Amino acid sequence: MKDYPAPLEKLRKDAAKCALIRDLATEPAKRELFDRLASHLTVLADQVEMAMLERKTGTGPPDRP
Repeated sequence: MKDYPAPLEKLRKDAAKCALIRDLATEPAKRELFDRLASHLTVLADQVEMAMLERKTGTGPPDRP
């Protein structure tokens, strides 16, 4: 995958949407679910961003064919 910025932006937007739903939810179970989703998506976005930086600096693994 050579085009990281688009998936990274989508992950960040999805995390923000989940956080908004969490904040608006009235049911505790729904709040907890969307809190976990927002956290998970944020971690994934952070990992993608870290991979981008590693590729840019040459410290990450080489691209696969």
